[in-house]
Amino acid sequence: MKYAADFRRIAREALSGRWGIAVLAGLIASLLGAAASGGPEIKFNISDNGANLGVHFGGQQIYTSGQGWNPQLAGFILGGATVMILVALVLAVVYYVLGSVVEVGYARFNLDLVESVKEPEIGTLFGYFPHWKTTAAAKFLQGLYVLLWSLLLIIPGIIAGYSYAMTGYILAETPELTASEAIARSKEMMAGNRFRLFCLHLSFIGWDILCTLTLGIGNLWLQPYKKAAVAAFYREVSRA
Repeated sequence: MKYAADFRRIAREALSGRWGIAVLAGLIASLLGAAASGGPEIKFNISDNGANLGVHFGGQQIYTSGQGWNPQLAGFILGGATVMILVALVLAVVYYVLGSVVEVGYARFNLDLVESVKEPEIGTLFGYFPHWKTTAAAKFLQGLYVLLWSLLLIIPGIIAGYSYAMTGYILAETPELTASEAIARSKEMMAGNRFRLFCLHLSFIGWDILCTLTLGIGNLWLQPYKKAAVAAFYREVSRA
């Protein structure tokens, strides 16, 4: 049985000579919703000078519109709020679906990386669009189940998160499964292995602390390292 150090070693060996494409894939995956940052944001601000409506993506402002205080401002606020709600809903749905697809594609990318059967390709991130309904449903159900368990206590929610952690990798290999089937298979696969994955995550804590000293820049390299190690973990438990 392999331990955290073994999975990290496999990850380092897989990343040797491939750090460039791994960092690029991780950055794209983060920006497109496979991680919890970089998504679209809509900001509506009212100040002494008037009101301003802005759309941001990846931390950058891509559109802004505003007016100073005048008789037309009430109409601007009402219209701006309506536009903001509609645009926010559309962006949220698109970003959610896109993120679910890229998340599974990123899992496949990392499996290719650690298996070394074929060279990992950036295009793999977008290879699961034909299965977007399944990937979106799986992401939604995972979040819902974790939330429901978390309503009981924090610990059950954490356990549920680890139980469903392999869903993306399962769909990457068998996209013909339904979302519920993939989640059920992950739960079965992780029985007796949740603590092992927890220990693997915990083994990166030193690197996490170091990355905070780089203002997060170090995460560009740490994320591929972590994901490759988890892919190596999946490969072992999937064959058990």
